[in-house]
Amino acid sequence: MAGKKDADDTDLFRAVMRDVKPLKRRTPRAAPPSASPSKPASVKKATPKKSPIRHQATPPPPPPARPKQSSIGHGDIAGLDRRTGQRFKRGQLPVEARLDLHGLTQAEAHRELDGFLSRQYMSGKRCVIVVTGKGVGKDGGGVLRAAVPRWLNESPNRDKVLAFEYARQKDGGAGALYVLIKRRRAGG
Repeated sequence: MAGKKDADDTDLFRAVMRDVKPLKRRTPRAAPPSASPSKPASVKKATPKKSPIRHQATPPPPPPARPKQSSIGHGDIAGLDRRTGQRFKRGQLPVEARLDLHGLTQAEAHRELDGFLSRQYMSGKRCVIVVTGKGVGKDGGGVLRAAVPRWLNESPNRDKVLAFEYARQKDGGAGALYVLIKRRRAGG
């Protein structure tokens, strides 16, 4: 069986190589004058035989590195047209979904936020509210109130979030955030 396979491979190779023409050989250049007078100039060095050139498929170039996205803060509206940015900051965009993180641990809240943003992004929602709570009686506010903006700037959320801002009083004030989600690109 091995003999038949070898014969098939040989036949295939010959069929493929039938139209191949050998490259012209280069004429060897004269050897540079050597510094050692012990060797006569007429003696040529023996050159090792070159192995046949094997063409390997080169891997495709890596995708271009995406520029690192800068962090966004409360009210940063870079990348938005002025009118949309102003409407967003004033709480005038229609709110399409709401996530309340009250009573959750940090780990639970982080997991919920990631899942919520992914679902809203995939469904094409644009403006959502994330309720963190104010952390009443605590210096600097609550743990989630401080953590959520950081989580919005981390992967995978940063790829989905265009901007965020404290909500208007009617929507939760400083204990809630409006989050503007990027438009989903076709095929993405």
